[in-house]
Amino acid sequence: MRKNCRITLFLLLAASLTAGRPAQAQAPQPKLSVHWEELTGPDFIGAIKRAQGTCVLPFGIIEKHGPQLPLGTDLLDVRYASLHAAEQQYAVVFPEYYFGQIFEARHEPGTVAYSRELQLALLQETTDEMSRNGCKKILIVNGHGGNESFLPYFAQSQMAKPHDYVIYIDDQRSPRAGAGGPPKKTTNDQHAGESETSKMMVARPDLVHQERSGTESGADQHRGTLPAGIYTGIWWYTRFPEHYAGDGAAATIELGQYQMNWWIDAIGQAIVAIKADDVSLRLQNEFYEKATHPLDTKQ
Repeated sequence: MRKNCRITLFLLLAASLTAGRPAQAQAPQPKLSVHWEELTGPDFIGAIKRAQGTCVLPFGIIEKHGPQLPLGTDLLDVRYASLHAAEQQYAVVFPEYYFGQIFEARHEPGTVAYSRELQLALLQETTDEMSRNGCKKILIVNGHGGNESFLPYFAQSQMAKPHDYVIYIDDQRSPRAGAGGPPKKTTNDQHAGESETSKMMVARPDLVHQERSGTESGADQHRGTLPAGIYTGIWWYTRFPEHYAGDGAAATIELGQYQMNWWIDAIGQAIVAIKADDVSLRLQNEFYEKATHPLDTKQ
């Protein structure tokens, strides 16, 4: 009887010591970085599953950006916007990529211009490798105006032979005129001007030297004589020989914040739409199959 009392007292004491303590919670799941290069091997597997096979390739360039902005402006801006969008609508973001088209700036210091053959081959092998690692929906976010022809051509060239993934191109960098936000002060705002300088004030304000904006001319020199509709590769140098088109002195942090938030939101919406897309890969596979025997394709 005395032994049973001791056991009862022990149990009561133990209960009193644990009373009020919260139940031990399960260890929280590790936060998955959106940076491809920051993930461990095991975490990468979880990240691809969480992203539903959706990966982002921010596409920049290395070139002169007026006298006031860093050479990597396009790369820094597009990565800032892509990473913030991927954090809101989870996707895995590929590391720095700047191997695009920039022949028109080869006369300026610091420009890195790879051959056209290498540009296409490297991008193809990069997306192939991304696919091999589970990225079946690859969103290339363009941060450089000089890629506006190159990237759609690359996407179109995917029809040449079968791929088990889809390439999507997002070329929205700034809201259209009249879309709201702080009014712009300039009309010529193509390269290193009001908008790009404003956005860099958000992405990397430490690299902006706005006081240097007026040391070079960003005005259109109008040196060409060809009629409208006739294209030549020297057109940009003909109009903007200093590789500067606009006036960075007009930039403001308010304009930069508005445009950057707009860009982040636009990329986020693209990620949502791409995750939900169950049509493109199916039709792409259908196309590949029909392309192997075109005479059997019903008209």
